Amino acid sequence: MTQVVGTMRADSPRDGVAAYRIDDRPFRFWVERGESDRLVAAAYEVGDAAELAALRETIAGLGREIVDGDADAAKARGVAAFFATSDPSGNGLEFFHGDVRDDVAFVSPVGVSGFVTGDMGMGHAVFATPNFDEAHAFYKAIGFRDTDIPRFRFSDDPNDPGMGFAFMHADNGRHHSVAIAEMPVPPSACIHLMLEMKTQSDVGKCHDRMRLNKVPESASIGRHVNDQTFGFYMQTPSGFDIEIGADPLVIDPTNWTPTAHLIPSEWGHVWAWQKALDEQGAKA
Repeated sequence: MTQVVGTMRADSPRDGVAAYRIDDRPFRFWVERGESDRLVAAAYEVGDAAELAALRETIAGLGREIVDGDADAAKARGVAAFFATSDPSGNGLEFFHGDVRDDVAFVSPVGVSGFVTGDMGMGHAVFATPNFDEAHAFYKAIGFRDTDIPRFRFSDDPNDPGMGFAFMHADNGRHHSVAIAEMPVPPSACIHLMLEMKTQSDVGKCHDRMRLNKVPESASIGRHVNDQTFGFYMQTPSGFDIEIGADPLVIDPTNWTPTAHLIPSEWGHVWAWQKALDEQGAKA
């Protein structure tokens, strides 16, 4: 996290937890030892206690189990209050209000000029869901709105049904704060998390650090069609990917008409599985 991504080690919120910063929050990543390598939850902020209570009622009404965080757990997270739940495919979520800030400045140990967060949130999370329509309806019911609703086809087979995706935005300018893909949930319980760096140079230097530290590359540098992000993907020790990007499209969340792009990338983004197929073809 520190030597490749460029995060800053934070004070541990409790015993057995490693925490990492990317901005003026006490931490953005909470890593603890568990029975398996996976993402436990992605957390999203709401405006105040009343909004949190209303969201809790909505999610309970949708039949999802809710675990209310106690005062100690909220304090450890640096929030006023929170609850944990999951989407219809079991992907872990937390919702909170009352965020706090640290008076110690963020300084990347490898010189990243900064990460774009603030009103845009930390970045985004992409989850897998075999029950796509149910999960899509769930996220819409709790306040996320459609940005791009494509069906990507990854082969030339005319009978390929494609894979449904839903890229959904919150009440900010980030193109998507959550996305779901129509596929089985992997053991890592996440497809990828995305972090936005301030410059393309930061992204390129991170790509070099990935290579020098022998971190598996999941997709080469490229630019997406829908959110215009310039970046690449690498694999975390937990099995899901981290997308590192810069210069994305910033939307107006109050006046956005959903799109449905046909391909994921404008250029680049050659995936590891594509490289493997090419190598198999060359050997044959």
